[in-house]
Amino acid sequence: MNAQIKKGVLEMCLLYKLSQKDYYGYHLMKEMRVLFPEVNDSTFYAILRRLGKEGAAAVYYGEESGGPKRKYYNITERGLETLQSQICDWEQLKEIVKQLGI
Repeated sequence: MNAQIKKGVLEMCLLYKLSQKDYYGYHLMKEMRVLFPEVNDSTFYAILRRLGKEGAAAVYYGEESGGPKRKYYNITERGLETLQSQICDWEQLKEIVKQLGI
């Protein structure tokens, strides 16, 4: 799959997962790796960091887990708005492709 297409879809999928519940990075990456096996760990974390910087996701530290504290992510209002916009774009793109007969 084309890397640019995959990157946009992956961001939408990560936001969607975060809209369902809070995740710590490794657990979210592990779940997403099943669906995107060719994506490396650094890509997942880069997108999560960017979502945090853009205000689409908030970051907090959870309880210790026998090691360093886990960094958790949850979606913000801005993230929900971004997700809705991306879903709308996705639906429009699917319709365009469908109209082309693909």
